[in-house]
Amino acid sequence: MSTLADAPSTIPPDQITALLLAGGRGSRMGGVDKGLQNFHGTPLALHALLRLQQQSLPPGEVLINANRNLAAYESFGVSVWPDALPDFAGPLAGFLTGLERCETPYLLTLPCDVPHFPLSLCERLAYALQAENADIAMAAAPEADDAGHTRVRTQPVFCLLRAELLESLVRFTHGGGRKIDAWTAQHRQVIVPFDTPDDDPLAFANANTLDELRRLEGAAP
Repeated sequence: MSTLADAPSTIPPDQITALLLAGGRGSRMGGVDKGLQNFHGTPLALHALLRLQQQSLPPGEVLINANRNLAAYESFGVSVWPDALPDFAGPLAGFLTGLERCETPYLLTLPCDVPHFPLSLCERLAYALQAENADIAMAAAPEADDAGHTRVRTQPVFCLLRAELLESLVRFTHGGGRKIDAWTAQHRQVIVPFDTPDDDPLAFANANTLDELRRLEGAAP
């Protein structure tokens, strides 16, 4: 059986910029700046930056999208950019900012509130995007619904996309579009499942509340 390591080619790391999304309101955390909340004594956003450095295919550059406390984020040693759209317009506003600032052919996006995201994230998305000649590679992972049933669902904020999609996203957002799925559906997508026995079942668990953050803090890495 072939593996990623056996792949004939993949996207070179210096062609990938990573964008860490930390620009939300943090409404379910009482309005706090989520990326600055501690996880094992380290701000979530800084924890994510360190985890990006450990990727099996580490991106060549990292940017942070934040709308508050910019100096605190800048202290992590990377460029920080607020939304290009007003009023906390959601993840696509961050995507737009990232694509406008990205100087590489590819942009990897991920949120700041998922502390166990896979160390193979960038590599697996890059391999799939190249293998399928797609515009966007999007992660998918098992998730339990309200009835307790588990199914594999897409994780649209975890994606690798071609920087040339900027013009498309400008049109979409300036036309009032805000839903990620509605925009990505306009382009060639490949869904990359992270549901093998070797994958961490908590890999895509996010912390919407402080209680959820504490539970993730107590979970095995």
